[in-house]
Amino acid sequence: MAISANLGFPRIGAQRELKKAVEAYWSGKSDQKTLLSEAKKIREYNWKLQKEAGIQLIPSNDFTFYDHMLDTAVLIGAVPSRYHWSGGQVDLDTFFAMARGRQGTTTDGQKIDVAAMEMTKWFDTNYHYIVPELHKGQKFKISSEKPFQEFEEAKALGIVTKPVLVGPVTFLKLSKAKDEGLNVYSLLSDLVSVYCEVISRLAKQGAEWIQLDEPCLALDLTDEEQNALKAAYPKLKEAAGSSKILLATYFEELRENLSIATSLPVDALHVDAVRGANEIEKVISSLPKNLMLSVGIVDGRNIWKNNFEKSLEVLKKAVSSIGQDRLIVTPSCSLLHTPVDLDQEKELDDELKNWLSFAKQKCKEITVLTAAISGNEKSVSGELANNKKAHESRSTSKRIHNDGVKKRVQAITEADAKRHNLFSMRAEKQHQKLGLPLFPSTTIGSFPQTPEIRKTRRAFKDGKIDQATYTTAMQKEIQAVVKKQEEIGLDVLVHGEPERNDMVEYFGEQLAGFAFTKYGWVQSYGSRCVKPPIIFGDVSRPKAMTVEWSTYAQSLTKKPMKGMLTGPVTILQWSFVRDDQPRSETTKQIALAIRDEVVDLEKAGIGVIQIDEPAIREGLPLRRSDWNTYLRWAVQSFRLSASGVTDETQIHTHMCYSEFNDIIEAIGAMDADVITIEASRSDMELLQAFQEYDYPNEIGPGVYDIHSPRIPSQEEMAKRLETMTSVIPPKQLWVNPDCGLKTRGWNETTASLKHMVEAGKSLREKFANQVA
Repeated sequence: MAISANLGFPRIGAQRELKKAVEAYWSGKSDQKTLLSEAKKIREYNWKLQKEAGIQLIPSNDFTFYDHMLDTAVLIGAVPSRYHWSGGQVDLDTFFAMARGRQGTTTDGQKIDVAAMEMTKWFDTNYHYIVPELHKGQKFKISSEKPFQEFEEAKALGIVTKPVLVGPVTFLKLSKAKDEGLNVYSLLSDLVSVYCEVISRLAKQGAEWIQLDEPCLALDLTDEEQNALKAAYPKLKEAAGSSKILLATYFEELRENLSIATSLPVDALHVDAVRGANEIEKVISSLPKNLMLSVGIVDGRNIWKNNFEKSLEVLKKAVSSIGQDRLIVTPSCSLLHTPVDLDQEKELDDELKNWLSFAKQKCKEITVLTAAISGNEKSVSGELANNKKAHESRSTSKRIHNDGVKKRVQAITEADAKRHNLFSMRAEKQHQKLGLPLFPSTTIGSFPQTPEIRKTRRAFKDGKIDQATYTTAMQKEIQAVVKKQEEIGLDVLVHGEPERNDMVEYFGEQLAGFAFTKYGWVQSYGSRCVKPPIIFGDVSRPKAMTVEWSTYAQSLTKKPMKGMLTGPVTILQWSFVRDDQPRSETTKQIALAIRDEVVDLEKAGIGVIQIDEPAIREGLPLRRSDWNTYLRWAVQSFRLSASGVTDETQIHTHMCYSEFNDIIEAIGAMDADVITIEASRSDMELLQAFQEYDYPNEIGPGVYDIHSPRIPSQEEMAKRLETMTSVIPPKQLWVNPDCGLKTRGWNETTASLKHMVEAGKSLREKFANQVA
């Protein structure tokens, strides 16, 4: 009989209970006992749900209060010295300080001002992980009881779980050496020793299976990294004793790493049969006889119902080669990236809902496929028949296709993706029109979304207030934000986006081809959850989306007002995207819709327009050999959205929390007049790219981290700006935070922006003569 298994379940709770509990604790509205109690309820709910769905290998230690990479750093005692950890068990407040920073005063009057650790994207997903910091002479030891406690917690419920750990080589590969000359793989032996202790303890507790996630196997690996895997796993297997090890890789094909993955001394190999569909037959034929195969056949990153007929074709090939007893049926990756439960969506229309599957439903899909491939097709005949009908319904639905949209995409020319003149000519015209000073200051777009704003938006959505009342309320918020910015002294203003729930969802709600859920939340980072739209059909813009708000804001000030839009690649990446046509085709459709909005904003008198593309690096394929194809259509799509305006209109874009150095030339090829980009949390690491690449346009490397509540000083930001001038000419530099301010409070926002503006002014005075 085949085995049904899951790799990980969403940890936020069906109603975002974890977000609410964590934020209440951070704000001092609840205590640690309450937080721990809420977390326990979520874990119990998750385990019981999976057991009731028929999952046999249920994961534990997939829950976290913030991030699983941070959990791993804490587990092995990789706590940077600035957090003043005493060396015992890492307490929850230290854990949160690592994620968010810490600022304030201790009970004995000591001042605390500690920056958060760096955060970046988890492979090519919109999930952000905390980047572990490693130092020369790093010592590792078990410093958290979390995996052991959660295993016992599940066992008390009658569920023997499969503990999940980030594998040691992936941990090292995704960590950062903080000391010059440190090779993180020199720490492998000591790290593996601690992993062996963890695995040995879990085995003694009764863990029949232990899952080690090594998604690094989906990347281009150096010889050293390959050797690290070969060195680590014999020791880990020995430590497991009679417990079995499931080695999990996902997000891409194994390719040249297949031979390594199948040679490691583990009991089962998990592969992503969704992203790696073209490779699955080769994997099956390469599998040693002593190895079980976990086939990730249910998509863990999208919300479309599994096609049972196609999946069973793949699974039957596996069974014919290796037999039922060596087959494990799973999702492609952790279900962390999908919403919890489709059953909550009472407002979705029946036709669309019948095409979808969330985490709870995906668990059931796994058990249906497991039963069917194990010779029990009769027991699931009803599910198989209903699944076939759902796919037939989707393939023939008329609501998906729009001939006008398809023809417009086919008619795109090379000229459509080019501005009229080169940047040097555009910049001169823009400077004359805008009259901005040296080191001009701006923000990324959003300002704090207060409970009052959310309450008003909810009342309007629920029909409790009319359009006129809602518009008046939002205009009042815009007035306040514009006034605040003028008082602070910012040079290019924004309207603050009070009317927007989410930077992608807001636009999706106004575009044809999109659908929306009420409870389809997924974790982005920490307590931050997003509700991705669903792109189910061809995309077009029925009417203007932002013009009214932007022109109203511009009427309140003589300073330039930025029109704020989300770019086509980011809308694609942060949505659940249709899987019946190439992603590049969908992106071009979105680009044309955004282009129409850009043109309308210009016609309405908006001279500065920002088209955010924070996800363009995130969408980069995991293998370098695939990069150029993606970058060609991604860059073209951005340029298509931005190139319908005159030279005088200044186009901005924004990017954050990704490793940009590898694609700096592609960023330059986007030809935005100004790019604002995250740099503060990664210690200005981005500047290394500018030492090798002469970036042609203007740039604002973020001078402070908005994802932390700490307020940086004017001196700190001025120092960052001055560092930037060593590689970027002052006349090209802007002054801005590294991201939007939506999640921050007004007190910290106002204080930080005042410091930022003053920092810019101090540099303006210092460099005035040099650029005159």
